Amino acid sequence: MVVGILTIRLALPAETLKEKRSIVKSVIERLRQKYNAGVAEVEDLDDAGLTTIAAVCVSNAGSHADSQMQAMARAVEESRLDVEVLSIETGLVRG
Repeated sequence: MVVGILTIRLALPAETLKEKRSIVKSVIERLRQKYNAGVAEVEDLDDAGLTTIAAVCVSNAGSHADSQMQAMARAVEESRLDVEVLSIETGLVRG
């Protein structure tokens, strides 16, 4: 078993937490539906201009988990042109 972990930190064009929630919810739901992954906002919860989103993928092959994480990162970069990607981190945990 391999668990892939993707962490994306984004700068958002939001001035209020309500605006932020709208953007973050859209990103999270799109990733959940398209990639069947567990996705959540994990840091910067009270900062309207920043968010950190984590996604996990469980697979039987490291190459598959890695390709899923790369695809999710690309999807965020390409679908939300109004957000700035500050950092992307990936990791694999083998069990």
